[in-house]
Amino acid sequence: MDKFILDQIMGQVSKPVRYMGNEYNMVEKHPKEVFIRFAFAFPDVYEVGMSHLGMKILYHLINERKDTYCERVFAPWVDMEEKMRQAGIPLFSLETKTSVSQFDLIGFTLQYELSYTNMLNMLDLAGIPLLAEQRTDEHPFVIAGGPCAYNAEPLADFVDLVALGEGEELISELLDAYGEWKDSGKSRRAFLESAARIPGIYVPGFYDVTYLEDGRVESVKPNTDVVQERVTKRIVHDMDKTYFPDRIIVPFMDIVHDRIMLELFRGCTRGCRFCQAGMIYRPVRERTPERLLEMAEKLVKSTGYEELSLSSLSSGDYSSLEDLVKQLIESFGEKRVALSLPSLRLDSFEKEYIHEMQKVRKTGLTFAPEAGTQRLRDVINKGVTQEDLFKAVSHAFESGWNSVKLYFMIGLPTETQEDLQGIADLVKEVARCYYMVDREKRQKGLKITVSTSSFVPKPFTPFQWEPQAAMKQFREKQGFLKKALRLRNVNYNWHDPESSYMEAVFARGDRRLGRVLLSAWKRGARFDGWSEHFNMDAWMKAFEENNLQPEFYAHRKREEDEVLPWDHIDVGVTKAFLWKERQMAIKGETTPDCRIDCTGCGIRRLGRGLC
Repeated sequence: MDKFILDQIMGQVSKPVRYMGNEYNMVEKHPKEVFIRFAFAFPDVYEVGMSHLGMKILYHLINERKDTYCERVFAPWVDMEEKMRQAGIPLFSLETKTSVSQFDLIGFTLQYELSYTNMLNMLDLAGIPLLAEQRTDEHPFVIAGGPCAYNAEPLADFVDLVALGEGEELISELLDAYGEWKDSGKSRRAFLESAARIPGIYVPGFYDVTYLEDGRVESVKPNTDVVQERVTKRIVHDMDKTYFPDRIIVPFMDIVHDRIMLELFRGCTRGCRFCQAGMIYRPVRERTPERLLEMAEKLVKSTGYEELSLSSLSSGDYSSLEDLVKQLIESFGEKRVALSLPSLRLDSFEKEYIHEMQKVRKTGLTFAPEAGTQRLRDVINKGVTQEDLFKAVSHAFESGWNSVKLYFMIGLPTETQEDLQGIADLVKEVARCYYMVDREKRQKGLKITVSTSSFVPKPFTPFQWEPQAAMKQFREKQGFLKKALRLRNVNYNWHDPESSYMEAVFARGDRRLGRVLLSAWKRGARFDGWSEHFNMDAWMKAFEENNLQPEFYAHRKREEDEVLPWDHIDVGVTKAFLWKERQMAIKGETTPDCRIDCTGCGIRRLGRGLC
């Protein structure tokens, strides 16, 4: 690559720091002194990818190996892509500016279905054949991981293998197998066969899919005796012993989550029925406060960050949260290092925590009631009440906060107009809670931000069988809320229903969608998760070209006995449990937190006594 030309074009694009590298704590190795080169690819811009905790962990973990150099690759923004194509510059790594086509393996972490076209675009920019079947021994192996990998069927034509579950152990085993294969001189298929024997590795090419006349999946069966009929995810068992980096890269620019993220635990016991993460990341495994304090001390020292985010699916459920918060404040308060709890539940929000946290400085408060009425919160098994919300915001206002964010979801199964009105009623009551606080105690300038997302049925949830509401219905719901929330001190944000529609299509898609994905990319689809670049027309024409109907995937209710495209993937939670939860949801019946009483979800088979 001509670095002089690269330097020239970087001066002509927005935010050139995205492509520079050389950040503090970046790992430097000489490429000729390693045996394996691994490109960790995030199919979005730098500031989004650099905020992802999984990338921070695996980047440094892989680089602990003396035989491997892991380098980072992000999707160039549209202006940079244009310049790169004009100048003939291929997609390159940040660390050494090496063309991605020269790496041994490329690992894409897939956090969001609307990043799929970016993945194709990045492969094309790198000069790598998009279709796995067209790659030769000269090309890198393309790996997919992350939550979207649990249904990787729409990407089956493009990826060589899929990593299911937690990567700390899996990635090391995969790199060991690659090293042995690279030394052997055997065929490309030989490595895939070796990889497929590693628990948690799924090779789509080793499975055949058949379809019924009505378009539903008939079966997914192995076409070789190398693999099992079902692929089971990997689980890390001891979080204290699991790798976590002592230092992380500190970007030169602001990123989405520009702070230290302390991972308290993995998994969730709450059982919200719309939440995929709450199901696929089971069982719950905690780190001890002692280990977390050790991690915090090393990371504050090695980065200079002034904020610690206590990160988990539901941070308030950490069993030693109160003691941990106090110890962190004692350790870092004088250094002006603030604490934030980004995923705190309403019913675990305690006034004491607020007082401890504000000793340094106030960070944002966000609550997610999800639904406007108790009936609908019971349907989704949210497990919180409006009293929990009012108590939490009242404590916040009394403690000096004047700004809160409230998240809701619209289009949930069984939702009625009364549930939508309930959102507006809750917001009015939150404002009333503010004005109930003595003037002397409360901060001036109340600000309530209300955001609604559109319900997307996801695999491995009790709602995986449910249809998504039509786009017209979402627009009507949003229109109603725009009027109902036209209130003083209230700002309302909503999500485009078109992109949620495509998210639903690909979340529950099968392999035939690969053709649609390719067609849409050829029509210019990329950065579909960014509203200014989402092109619905390109997607609709892509479906038309391939004689497929998007509503078949988004708006169709599935039956109990239907073979789902991801049924050959085992996340530990059984299909029978999910169906039972779906039936309870329709009746408005709740399921208790499984820390209190085992709900029989099936994860004990994999957890080996962890839950």
